[in-house]
Amino acid sequence: MTAGRFHGIERLPAHGPVAQLFVLLHGAGGQPADLLPLVDALRRRYPQAAFLLPEGSVSHDAGAHGRQWFPLEGLSDDNRAARVAAVLPALHALLQDAQARLKVMQPDIALVGFSQGATLALEYAIAHDGGVGRVLAFGGRFATLPERAPEFTTFHLLHGEDDAVIPVAHAHAAYDRLSQLRGDATLDVASTVGHALHPALVERALVRLQTCIPLRTWKRALDSA
Repeated sequence: MTAGRFHGIERLPAHGPVAQLFVLLHGAGGQPADLLPLVDALRRRYPQAAFLLPEGSVSHDAGAHGRQWFPLEGLSDDNRAARVAAVLPALHALLQDAQARLKVMQPDIALVGFSQGATLALEYAIAHDGGVGRVLAFGGRFATLPERAPEFTTFHLLHGEDDAVIPVAHAHAAYDRLSQLRGDATLDVASTVGHALHPALVERALVRLQTCIPLRTWKRALDSA
């Protein structure tokens, strides 16, 4: 992913205008096609949605065919935040271009990530409050726990209880911090599930998307009352 350029997969509605936009970010060592089963699940519920699956701009350290969003070699708690921040401008440019081209409103955009892609999605929502309406983070973590929570973005954290790559403790810590900051977040943990886009987590994501009313909507309703 390079600022102003899109490399990856795009799926548009068969007919009619675009009503929602999902941007899906693969994990480290992965590729956009890895997320096509998730796209299929989402399209069944959102037939008027557009889907963008960009490709990570960094070659995978292991020399495989997959890509990554930021280098894993030498990654530590001291440099993780800086490496993620370096990628955010290109993601911001991609989202702004897609929003203008497909004529969707920011509340109708969902940023979806798995593993390293989830980290990128989480940090993007902190840096750009309201840039997307929702973040779905599968098996991810914040680079560093946030000091503030977005007002206009809802987080859906989805994690495997037996995740050995990014332990579930990171998801609990993220949810606790967002709750302390009065952010809008949900947490779903699947037992006996590891570091994977497991069908149980995908189903929970669909339930959250279709049933979870954003906290900001409740606040507006209470203010009106």
